[in-house]
Amino acid sequence: MSAPATQRTPRVVAARRLQRRRERDAERLFLAEGPQAVREAVGVPGAVQELFGTPDALDRHAGLVDAAQAGGAGVCPVTGQGLAALAETVNPQGLVAVCRYLDVPLADALAPPPRLVAVLAEVRDPGNAGTVLRTADAAGAGAVVFAGDAVDPYNGKCVRASAGSLFHLPVVRGAPAGATVAALRSAGLRVLAADPYGEADLDALADAGALAAPTAWLFGSEAHGLAPALAAAAHLRVRVPRYGRAESLNLAAAAAVCLYASARALRGAGPVPAPDREDRESQW
Repeated sequence: MSAPATQRTPRVVAARRLQRRRERDAERLFLAEGPQAVREAVGVPGAVQELFGTPDALDRHAGLVDAAQAGGAGVCPVTGQGLAALAETVNPQGLVAVCRYLDVPLADALAPPPRLVAVLAEVRDPGNAGTVLRTADAAGAGAVVFAGDAVDPYNGKCVRASAGSLFHLPVVRGAPAGATVAALRSAGLRVLAADPYGEADLDALADAGALAAPTAWLFGSEAHGLAPALAAAAHLRVRVPRYGRAESLNLAAAAAVCLYASARALRGAGPVPAPDREDRESQW
């Protein structure tokens, strides 16, 4: 067996460039770090293009190595320093995969229309965005839209915060926010804008059974919220009630409350069909 690659090996140098958005977009490839992300990635045939790992990590995760190779990926042992050059965490877990882009056009994500959609409009914080993506997946959403000038879903911190959910459901990238709302309305979804000053109370809507229709939630940036014109384009602006003295909820917490309120209502209206892996793969 050849010696493990180092941080100066051309394959490692080329992969490291994917930490920059410009390089990712040029190659339509991104990095997924850690065994959890790799485990979810190899579940999508052809998603993993190359797997880097320290010899010890490759031995510990032999099943993931076999799955990656079965999907056509190359496997490259690297030194600890080589792995550290690819990872963006302080204590990397030994594996980094080069994966192909998985995003889909908005029209494909809405055909057929999902019953629950999360829209991140101009949300620029990668940790918040990745957490909302993970929460939307857990709540049974059928798509997540990164609208307007939102953070890149393939940003390393966003990928890590999604905890593998990036590989579970259709993700739309870069759709104009206004056009996204228009498309959601045309697809028959009720569009609700999460707004701390909204005219409608989330608990009141839930109590009235008003969340049982197919719904798209709009979430804006934590610093600036939704643009007024975008919030006005929604069917309703909805506030999460606060029963204590906290000034506000952060974006990820508010999104979790809203998405799970809809998920519970939709469950009461009938089972929410989870797309099976073959359906997701056909979209990708």
